[in-house]
Amino acid sequence: MTKGFALNWKNMLFQDWEGIVRTLMVGVLAYATLIVFLRISGKRTLAKLNAFDLVVTVALGSTLSAILLQESIALAEGVAALGLLIAMQFLVAFTSVRWTAFAKAVRSEPTLLIRSGRFCDKAMRRERITRDEAMSAVRDSGGRDVSEVEALILESDGSLSVVFATRG
Repeated sequence: MTKGFALNWKNMLFQDWEGIVRTLMVGVLAYATLIVFLRISGKRTLAKLNAFDLVVTVALGSTLSAILLQESIALAEGVAALGLLIAMQFLVAFTSVRWTAFAKAVRSEPTLLIRSGRFCDKAMRRERITRDEAMSAVRDSGGRDVSEVEALILESDGSLSVVFATRG
């Protein structure tokens, strides 16, 4: 049992040079391919993330990791997977711009959290935003009190936008 542990310990630290060379070569090529695909797909792929974009970004990272570390995945298969993810993201974005019903299905709508200096408690509970978080966004935007706020909006990407009442 001790001998088996020693062999496994050695394999955890270093197996062979072939695996390292493969990881380096495939890594450089897969990374370069991902950069090319991202440039081709446009700025939308790297824009502020809504829930769908976040899923695609995580999937891209996971796929790149699998390509790098799993010898059973050939570079061509990995490139096909990266291309498929980016093509699907492009297709969803393309369809969302042209079909409102589809856009509503894949993207959340902005939510009004403060209106005319008053908290919209029902909306805040639904979106799981506390008054302290709302006020933090107001302060970050230069406000001091909720009465100064015409609207606080939870955007579809998760950011909070503050519109101040006109000061007379």
